[in-house]
Amino acid sequence: MSCPHLSGVAALIKSAHPDWSPAAIKSAILTTAYTADLNVFDRGSGHVHTLRALNPGLVYDIEPDDYIPYLCGLGYSEQQVRYIVQRKVNCSTPTLIPGAQLNYPTFSMVLGAGDQMTYTRTVTNVGRPFSTYISKVLSPQGVAVKVMPSVIRFKDLNDKASYTVTFTRLENVTRSSIIGQGSLVWNSIGDDGYKVVSTIAVVFV
Repeated sequence: MSCPHLSGVAALIKSAHPDWSPAAIKSAILTTAYTADLNVFDRGSGHVHTLRALNPGLVYDIEPDDYIPYLCGLGYSEQQVRYIVQRKVNCSTPTLIPGAQLNYPTFSMVLGAGDQMTYTRTVTNVGRPFSTYISKVLSPQGVAVKVMPSVIRFKDLNDKASYTVTFTRLENVTRSSIIGQGSLVWNSIGDDGYKVVSTIAVVFV
């Protein structure tokens, strides 16, 4: 039942924001969902909140051409990618996008002993001009999370800002499960009350 419901929500958002890309619409749905007390692999990003998704504050957008270096980075051949995009591509370019670095609104990773991973994300301001967001992290047990910068500011609508988030497996924490879950939240300062939530999922090995 989720497919027709989400299709309707996506159509509603598209009617309100006809210039938004499919990636921006998906971001709005994911980052404004609310969660129940379930495992991250059971609930995903949570339950859809349609009204919040119409006005999410920030979105993680992806341009169509970004998928080409992403597919190349996943190991697909030029012929396979060419078949998908229906034009000539060059997978030997040094600007390949590893799967973890696609500008997606969630984070997932596999961490072994002593592992550290750094992700870069870019958010677009679709809320209000002259807005400021502060990061808040609910770290998965056994993982240290550092966001740089921890505060991002926007002057105008459609302004973009990039940040990095580093996940480090802690050696002095005893884990009770092979799965860790948490979230990175960008909270706006002011009366608008935007809350942009990115789910964090970790598998320990």
